[in-house]
Amino acid sequence: MAFREKFAWFMVALLTAAAGFYAFEVGAHWLAVGEAPPPSIKLAWVYVGIVVIGVIVGASTLVVGNPEEADAPADERERRAIDKAGNWSGYVLAFPAIAGVLHYWSSMDGNLLFHTVVGALLACQIAEYAFRIWLFRRGG
Repeated sequence: MAFREKFAWFMVALLTAAAGFYAFEVGAHWLAVGEAPPPSIKLAWVYVGIVVIGVIVGASTLVVGNPEEADAPADERERRAIDKAGNWSGYVLAFPAIAGVLHYWSSMDGNLLFHTVVGALLACQIAEYAFRIWLFRRGG
């Protein structure tokens, strides 16, 4: 398995765990209060901290295992797969974000709109790495 594919697997796992943490925190507050909680800078910093520390530790571990492959530029097949994955993940971002805006017009719940857009961003990033894995496996 190539370095970029290993890194994509790692990122899917890390981002899924971090997004699960975010969803659990928002969901627990929502159940306790009965409505979408307001945006929390503390929750955002914890999420960012989990991702940053996770990426530093995980990428360092993967690089130590194979430094020459990690330093190599992406070949044509990898560049094409990375570009396609980025394009397709944009659709994953657009659908819930637009749905959140349409729902906002009927409910006027800005907190729900905020969490919908954040969820769309989280899903988009996870989908981008998942699409990369799929494209790497099928040959670009």
